[in-house]
Amino acid sequence: MTDATEDQVKRLLAAAVPATVREVCAKLAAAGHQAVAVGGAVRDALLGREAGDWDVATSATPHQVIALFRRTAPTGIEHGTVLVILGKDDASKIEVTTFRGEGAYSDARRPDHVRFGVPLVEDLQRRDLVVNAIAYDPINDQLIDPFGGREDIARRRLRAVGDPVARFTEDGLRVMRAMRFASQLEFDLDPETEAGIAAALPSLAKVSRERVSVELRKTLATRQPSRGLVIAKRTAILLSVLPELDARIDDPSEWASRVDRAIPRVRLGALLAPLADPEADPLHLDREVVNRVLVILRALKFSNLECDLAAQLVGIVHASRGSEWTPVQVRRLLSELDRDKRVPAIELWESDRTPNRALIEEARRVITEGHALAIKDLAITGKDLMTALDMAPGPSIGRILVLLLERVIEDPSLNDSKQLLQAAQRLELEVGHGA
Repeated sequence: MTDATEDQVKRLLAAAVPATVREVCAKLAAAGHQAVAVGGAVRDALLGREAGDWDVATSATPHQVIALFRRTAPTGIEHGTVLVILGKDDASKIEVTTFRGEGAYSDARRPDHVRFGVPLVEDLQRRDLVVNAIAYDPINDQLIDPFGGREDIARRRLRAVGDPVARFTEDGLRVMRAMRFASQLEFDLDPETEAGIAAALPSLAKVSRERVSVELRKTLATRQPSRGLVIAKRTAILLSVLPELDARIDDPSEWASRVDRAIPRVRLGALLAPLADPEADPLHLDREVVNRVLVILRALKFSNLECDLAAQLVGIVHASRGSEWTPVQVRRLLSELDRDKRVPAIELWESDRTPNRALIEEARRVITEGHALAIKDLAITGKDLMTALDMAPGPSIGRILVLLLERVIEDPSLNDSKQLLQAAQRLELEVGHGA
């Protein structure tokens, strides 16, 4: 609603503000305090997007907020934030933060101290981007936009509040937030604001890796991650947080476009796809690359599930180079992946600029038909072998199962108990009765 009149904007915001937020603001206002909705929810409402969490900023001190409401939690009281609890569901829990000014950011993440009692405009002035520095007073039906946030929304641009170097340097994570908002809002980054990123990279280096991975994760979840990723490459954000990846990107546009084409759950693998060894054998999982990617992602504090999936995806991304895939080769490659990584592997191959249809179609057929790709898929178990062959538990059982799986991968029709036990009897003579 970027071309709306002031009255239309106010009606839009009045309708968007949740009853819980209005209740909190009304109670604060009745006690003589100024109270407004601030931040991303106000921005999203102005964009006509579904707003996320609604936050309230107020002239009341944290202790005054606590005194006014029956149930509260001091979630960040040292920085002026109190959680007001109106009900049991999450929508009934509203963060209320006192208007504040800030001191220096020694750790490039949080201010060393805050001071309360500042006017609303000064509170808005400390925020990162102009589109996030808009407030709405639902009780007095007043829009507060001192820096031109509505104009920026209309022009679909992102500008830092005030001096970009100052904003970004004091909190290094803000450069990644700018990158992420470019993707999330599908806005352009203002050239002057982008120019302020370089000076803030030392501050970004001080930010915890958990915070960095959160911003990467949020960027990858947007409709167009490429908007932020190209900025990250161009401004050396990527060099700061993923230097190994940065060094391997020859064509930033194609790299970022590939991430766009990938479905969300395989985008971390698509992001890191340039780390694949161009000389690797396309017929097999590149375990050396898998291990290298695991180290990189663990250093960034991604979860074990995220690390394992992305690492295996990068380890097989080069499979698309294989020109003539036989069914046996496809089954063998899929057998090298964990069971839950096989469908994502196909989804990653689908994101190629020119997907290898022979590989993709055969892989889908193998999975759909339920071909045996792991020992647990065989029609017999180790216990069956011990009973039929009168063998004691030991390494020989495992070796026989491995050999049986290899035969079934070569010929899926062999995967029935009778044929497998007959084959096992012959293999027993080769393997022996080792304990």
